[in-house]
Amino acid sequence: MAERQGQAAPDAVLTRIGQVVMLHHAGDREEARHRLLGLWAEIGMHGDPLHRCTLAHYLADTQDDPADELAWDLRALTAAEEAKEEALAVTAVTALYPSLHVNLADDYLRLGRHDAARTHLRWARGAATALADDSYGDGVRAAIGRLESRLGEGGPGAWTPPRQRP
Repeated sequence: MAERQGQAAPDAVLTRIGQVVMLHHAGDREEARHRLLGLWAEIGMHGDPLHRCTLAHYLADTQDDPADELAWDLRALTAAEEAKEEALAVTAVTALYPSLHVNLADDYLRLGRHDAARTHLRWARGAATALADDSYGDGVRAAIGRLESRLGEGGPGAWTPPRQRP
């Protein structure tokens, strides 16, 4: 019935990922990593690109080593590139791009690769124009601003976060 009203049926895999992310946000990072890795094994390297993108994006957040976090963030970006070719995934991936790039910028900054960090920060800024004026968009724009400060890119002429028109 929901599909007849123009709504898509819930995606069971994304729901499961979301449940594990709530566990992570509640403070159980180790268990979240374990469960996300289990989902990764279940989905596989050739599973649905949107699922892989989302899963790798959150798996990166559970890593202790910045190099491991970078590897998962790169997997997420690769899967996002694959997912954007699927009509149903375009909207979701478009909303993920700013976050993917800001995470990669942060990874590169922590690894001392400032040029790569600046490149991904620039891409995050560009992709942020697609974000809605909601809590998710505000959070990503705030993360971009914090990273700008860490890279010393604030001050006069600094990037102003785009806002949606009312």
